[in-house]
Amino acid sequence: MNKKRIVITGMGLVSCFGSDVDTFYNQLLEGKSGVRPIESFNCEDMTTRFAASVQGFDPAPYVERKQIRRLDPYALYTLVAGKKALEDAKLTGDGLDKLNKKKCGVLIGSGMGGMRVFFEGSKTILEKGYQRITPFFVPYIITNIGGALLAMDVGFMGPNYSVSTACATGNYSIINAANHIRLGHADVMVAGGSEDALLELGVGGFIACKALSQRNDEPQKASRPWDQDRDGFVMGTGAGVLVLESLEHALARGAHIYAEYLGGGISCDANHITDPRTDGEGVALSIENALEDAGVSKDRVNYINAHATSTPAGDMAEYRAVTKVFGSLDKIKMNATKSMIGHCLGAAGGIEAIAAIKAIETGKIHPTINLDKPESEVATESIPTVATEHKIDVALSNSFGFGGHNASIAIAPYND
Repeated sequence: MNKKRIVITGMGLVSCFGSDVDTFYNQLLEGKSGVRPIESFNCEDMTTRFAASVQGFDPAPYVERKQIRRLDPYALYTLVAGKKALEDAKLTGDGLDKLNKKKCGVLIGSGMGGMRVFFEGSKTILEKGYQRITPFFVPYIITNIGGALLAMDVGFMGPNYSVSTACATGNYSIINAANHIRLGHADVMVAGGSEDALLELGVGGFIACKALSQRNDEPQKASRPWDQDRDGFVMGTGAGVLVLESLEHALARGAHIYAEYLGGGISCDANHITDPRTDGEGVALSIENALEDAGVSKDRVNYINAHATSTPAGDMAEYRAVTKVFGSLDKIKMNATKSMIGHCLGAAGGIEAIAAIKAIETGKIHPTINLDKPESEVATESIPTVATEHKIDVALSNSFGFGGHNASIAIAPYND
């Protein structure tokens, strides 16, 4: 079957490096760390006291004032990143009005949803009784409300729902959105992920399952993928959103095309609620499925934006999966965005897709920082520790989540 070609025409994000895509990528190229001590709540008795939290965030130009007061941060990030992506795609004003909005949709997921609204509502019912709970409690904790509110604001009546597959959410959302375009359900989809679990409940929960780094004396060195001294991931917050369009729709309106989405693959480890399969079999399957869906051979892949969270088990499971699929990394460059921005959970896939697209656009891939003592299996020549010029043919971006959910997407430079 001849599949519709799908292109990326807009990008928007909220991150620890701000909400401008070019500034974000320049910080990555410079090898800057966005990790800093947590200041939003008292965590002095916690074993982890740092994170890569969103900075310089001002929703006011994009969100009504009353909504700013009410909404959970994840929903605010969804609205801002989504509208910035549409803005980048020149789909505002007349550009927005000319769209067939019945053929435009939103698919922006979240792993944990309105966690802050849930936390505050739980305290209210325990301390003051159910009569004092806000009527917005239920709508604003659910994972689909961010995308629903975005659609209400811009009038998109096409496919609209959320995916929630933990830290694989962003990639699952992008894959599903692309498939809606292929199937003719939509011409335009706004897709990605959003997350903010940086509160007592979120940090405490991840500490309880022994997932977080405890390098409190050197927080900017705490996220160290593939390094022998890694001790867990660093929590990040933010959102990453793409505008996907069918190629014919993008060309008809004269859109700027950043890259082409070739395909995506998903799989399940069917193994453990938090730990990946040590042999990487599930991850390898998602990569192979992505390449099959994209219709490209393995030898064309020469860049991988790895999931690489800096956990003792996860990093090497992914590495083994990559070598299982490709045999060696001789022609492949691979990096870990999370070494600088931490792990943004359900937003990771969206944000890291943007990093991969910028690598295609600029011809430069960012370094992996803190890789001081690599695992013996790791081919260090394939993982640059400084920004490196690299002409990308096909790029893969991987995301994996608790529950064994795996998702990989393949993107490439657009060639007409």
